[in-house]
Amino acid sequence: MRHDEVVTPWIKSLYSNSGANCVEIAHTALGNVAVRDSKESHGPSLRFTRSEWQAFVSGVKSGEFG
Repeated sequence: MRHDEVVTPWIKSLYSNSGANCVEIAHTALGNVAVRDSKESHGPSLRFTRSEWQAFVSGVKSGEFG
């Protein structure tokens, strides 16, 4: 297994529709959250620590990003 390999299935938000502008998340072997463009399933992904991801999600929920 690679150092921080994705170990869960990739999932889209329940709020995603059939449009092309979606991201998917998965969890990694080191407990991080991986994020990728759903159109590029073999492309690169970003990795965030659990606390970074929680801060981002909290910011989205509070309207921090407009």
